[in-house]
Amino acid sequence: MFDRITRLDTVASTNDVAAALPEGAVVLAERQTAGRGRRGRTWFSPPGSGLYVSVVLAPARATEPRRATLLLTLAAGVAIADAIDEAATLRVDLKWPNDLYAGGKKLGGILAEAATAGGPVERVVLGFGVNVARAAYPPDVADRATSLETETGGAVDRERVLQASLAAIARRYDDLLTGRFDVILDAWRARAPNAIGARVTWMSGTGPVDGVTDGIDADGALRLRIGDRVERVVAGEIVWT
Repeated sequence: MFDRITRLDTVASTNDVAAALPEGAVVLAERQTAGRGRRGRTWFSPPGSGLYVSVVLAPARATEPRRATLLLTLAAGVAIADAIDEAATLRVDLKWPNDLYAGGKKLGGILAEAATAGGPVERVVLGFGVNVARAAYPPDVADRATSLETETGGAVDRERVLQASLAAIARRYDDLLTGRFDVILDAWRARAPNAIGARVTWMSGTGPVDGVTDGIDADGALRLRIGDRVERVVAGEIVWT
């Protein structure tokens, strides 16, 4: 479905460019000067070292638009993890809600943003970044970041990873549009060992709360066991301890 790929040398953010494009459009940059992650964090995007990609999707046309939109980030995580497994022969784990991990370190991330302001969400820009070369992360995060080449010990073909990722996203997007949510949830759970039994701190609106992860629910919210109660986490920062 991704038959319109715009390839750019340098851009502030691929998500910003993609926001004006129709469903099925793809924006790929060699370098981002203002790449961003979840909660306004900067995504380090040096030239030629990673995949910096945005695709435009329209979950509003799904059979169940609300759930399709809620599960979009999780579906994308499964898709990109599957693609890396296929293209680079590397097992990738997922951390709620949007992180890709390998060897216990962060390999990539996903950011979904509404492409329209106000009213129903007609289009969503799904951005993802994957560290391919060792230079894809700065020295100050080297102890908690990794790359495909670091983990595999050899050269990795970025174009092959890109094409595998787009094909996998298209498959999972079809699952969303047709309501095959259990398939996505089961696949995500299989790649998320920390989703159950991990001690975390939830930076809630009223302050930090310690708890133990208890899986995800049917809408993709993280279940957090706090004492004798379980909270649904849909917003706020999760610090994995």
